[in-house]
Amino acid sequence: MDLLALMRRAPGAEPALEALAGEPAVHVVGGAVRDALLGRVPRELDFVVEGDAAAVARRAAERLGGRAVVHERFGTASVRSDGAVFDVASARGETYPRPGALPEVRAGASLREDLARRDFTANAIALHVVDGALIEWAGAREDVDAGRLRVLHDGSFLDDPTRLLRLARYAARLGFAPEPGTAALAAAAVAGGAVATVTGSRLGSELRLLLREPQPAALLALERHGIGTAAVHPGFAVDPGTVEAVLALCPADAQADLAALAACLPETEDLRPRLDRMEFTAQEQAVVVAATAAPRLAATLRRAEDDVHLWRLLRRERPETVALAGALGAEAPARRWLGDVRHRRLAITGDDIVAAGVTGPAVGAALDAAQEAMLAGEAPGREQQLAAALAAVGPS
Repeated sequence: MDLLALMRRAPGAEPALEALAGEPAVHVVGGAVRDALLGRVPRELDFVVEGDAAAVARRAAERLGGRAVVHERFGTASVRSDGAVFDVASARGETYPRPGALPEVRAGASLREDLARRDFTANAIALHVVDGALIEWAGAREDVDAGRLRVLHDGSFLDDPTRLLRLARYAARLGFAPEPGTAALAAAAVAGGAVATVTGSRLGSELRLLLREPQPAALLALERHGIGTAAVHPGFAVDPGTVEAVLALCPADAQADLAALAACLPETEDLRPRLDRMEFTAQEQAVVVAATAAPRLAATLRRAEDDVHLWRLLRRERPETVALAGALGAEAPARRWLGDVRHRRLAITGDDIVAAGVTGPAVGAALDAAQEAMLAGEAPGREQQLAAALAAVGPS
């Protein structure tokens, strides 16, 4: 398999590889190499220099007629030109001052030391840009071939418990499974309270990434070993059928990832503070919290008799909430609302009501009456809708 050929097909990769082709200290590392070994086109390329990344970036920028932006503090540099934008980083070593803390980074490391800081052996592989040679952590390629996720050492999940969420992410994305030793280490780390040593912001970042992976596989993987109950909420539980159904029902204007998450959470008072700790935005919190009320809504929604009842019941509900209610046994009315009823618009506006002499709160009541008359089939056009509106409130 020509791994470099697959690398060149990654977005923006061709000019970057051409600019770095004469640099003997440059390697592509991590997930891009793993994906190429699996016969997949990588999403992006991460370049590591065994030496001075800034010098390599400057030479690459000169070849491309662009410029290099050096970040001395982080040992990285960005190359920018009209045809390419990419980063290179000096090989680094890491140590963890305490469990769950951010690592202390040491520049000037060897490539092997850089591979040693990776989360799983499948990501601890480097490809030499000059000749396509592979350098790997012991057993890495065998684990890729076998579809195994294996940590590099027994303290991996204790050093960085966010790797527990990454374990779930990679399992879903790649279809890999943790090998028995790694599974046991994950369960022990969760049981020992490792997740509590990580800041909420880091957990939230990993959770958002996990929600973008194939579902319900990623959420099911998060549920294993108690990761979801430790990292997200004690009531976290996954019903794969419900997750699949809510994703199928979510319209284009819904945040399907948040609806899927809500499907796994209870309606509790402590939910918003937990989401806030993970730095979900106020809008994201509102979506998830509202959607957890879907079981109660579903019971009422199943009894909706017609489009007028749907409008009265759902007019202020978020699409994610309605989709989840539909997934919980009210599919037909939820689908009708999301796909049709909520999109019907009056031929009149509030200005028409005001022009007819109605003011104040009565304007809204008049529009509501017109909407119901339209949905009931009694006021299909502008004149009928205006008549229905005025009949409901009368002129002021």
